[in-house]
Amino acid sequence: MSRHLTRDLETLHRNMLLMCGMAEELVHKALAALQEPDSAVCHDLVTQDDAIDDLDVRLEEDCLKILALYQPVADDLRRITTVLKITGELERVADLGVNIAERAASLASGPVVTIPDTLERMAAEALSMLHDSIDALVQLDSHSARRVCTRDETVDAYNRNIIQELTETMKRSPDLIEPMMHLFSVSRHVERVADHATNIAEDVIYLVEGEIVRHRPEIGASPDSDE
Repeated sequence: MSRHLTRDLETLHRNMLLMCGMAEELVHKALAALQEPDSAVCHDLVTQDDAIDDLDVRLEEDCLKILALYQPVADDLRRITTVLKITGELERVADLGVNIAERAASLASGPVVTIPDTLERMAAEALSMLHDSIDALVQLDSHSARRVCTRDETVDAYNRNIIQELTETMKRSPDLIEPMMHLFSVSRHVERVADHATNIAEDVIYLVEGEIVRHRPEIGASPDSDE
């Protein structure tokens, strides 16, 4: 590997990790806004999302430049492919964070509602999955990434329970239909955050092990596991 390629790959990796931190912070702030809805927070997150979009474009351009200049193969090509995939996931995660903040801001203008405990637990789990998938990327730890993948079904189950709970509330209290619909949207967005966290974890497995594990229910098991 040439010295210039090594340098450019290291810069690419650092900027991807910067984007990881920005996206995680945005989602964390958006979920916190559910407890204290504030339109100003939503506006700030939109600005932060714009910065993430700009970084996403910059990283894609950098990847294309490296591909054109060096024509990398094997591990280097896998690293660049992974950056392209993960930055796409992070950009979508940031968009979901803005959507959550918008729904939180909408709640501020309506009747006071209590955020269901199930939704709070679901949000905490999805945020933890995002954090752990990013940590697995930082550490290049495919075993931790596999553990993240096994947790997606937990969030899916939370989402199903929340939908049922919100539907029952709307039946009992028609005056709460609008805020419940906002919470319904939040739940769907949170569920998607967990999906993207899973995708990032799968990309980490590909980066470290060279194995494509999408659409495989057994990915939680390590390839060298005795189980």
